[in-house]
Amino acid sequence: MNTALLYHLLDVDPADGPAELLHRARGSRHLPHLVLSALAREDVRMGEPARAELRRARARADRYAGLALDLARSTGVRAIHGLPLAGYYPTDLLRPQAGLDLVAPGEAALWQAVVRLVTDHPVETIDVTLLGDRPHHTAVTVRWPAEDPLLDPWYRVRLATAALPGDCATVPVRPYLVADDHVECLIALAEAQLRTRADGAAGGASGPPDPLTLLDLSCLTDQPFEPAETAAVLAAYRLAPEAAALLDLAAPLLPLGTLAAVRTALTPELAPERRRRAEAAAGPRLPVRHGTLLRRTVIRHTWDEARLLGAGDSHEGGALLLTPVADYLLGAPDASPTLADRSTALDALHHWDTHC
Repeated sequence: MNTALLYHLLDVDPADGPAELLHRARGSRHLPHLVLSALAREDVRMGEPARAELRRARARADRYAGLALDLARSTGVRAIHGLPLAGYYPTDLLRPQAGLDLVAPGEAALWQAVVRLVTDHPVETIDVTLLGDRPHHTAVTVRWPAEDPLLDPWYRVRLATAALPGDCATVPVRPYLVADDHVECLIALAEAQLRTRADGAAGGASGPPDPLTLLDLSCLTDQPFEPAETAAVLAAYRLAPEAAALLDLAAPLLPLGTLAAVRTALTPELAPERRRRAEAAAGPRLPVRHGTLLRRTVIRHTWDEARLLGAGDSHEGGALLLTPVADYLLGAPDASPTLADRSTALDALHHWDTHC
């Protein structure tokens, strides 16, 4: 990867120079840090503010890597998506890290990791989502301010008991990833396209991928993909259409290398997956419940898992989720609890505190 590819993907005329390249990058997620690292590698002259920004970004990426290693050793969670993809970049290029994504082998390990983060860092928000009913999968996102919150984004760590959440409709939750690392990274890129489409945002599987996705792909093109096996794995993870569409969109913009043969091998997998999704669309959607924070609690060190209290547990306003670090009122993603709902839920928590 070189700056010529960055100029190409960001649609900047090289004659306009590095200042215009950086200006264009600032409108595309966290790409400024990647562009700054690419310019530094080529000894482009830059002032101290730019160098300081790059140092902070590198420190942030190093901190995420350290967090992932520490939590893997202490709780068994492991990094997925962004951090593994960063490992395929040249060592002197900084892949943007909007956050750290981790998958836990079970709910107990997830909450152990959350407790560790809350204990070691000034965590200010803890968001919780449940996928499914009984049994369900849990996703938790914790955030805390950067050292300079006016200049740098907050730290964000997302932990989940399911590696791939699907789209809650036609693509199911797939809890585990068992492929080679480079295949897993390709799966992650295809899943991101699926999630973009499911969220209704522009640029889903049928729109142009963002520059970061294309840069990620460019770092995978020389990996030893076995075409038939890789296509079969993508099909098993229900992602053949997204992977094929992503490779089709990338082909005019960058050489696909070994991924070109993967795209050819995906062709016979597309029609069966589309038929399966058409049939699944007639079925029920996977229920999703988001937690509205009711209170942070003293850490419940003896709890291995969260406790879900429903109407049968002395609360009739909705489900309560009691976790090792905070308590929540669960509801639909697009619904906000009323003051009466919150009051009823807090009364139920008081009852639970005094009688359980």
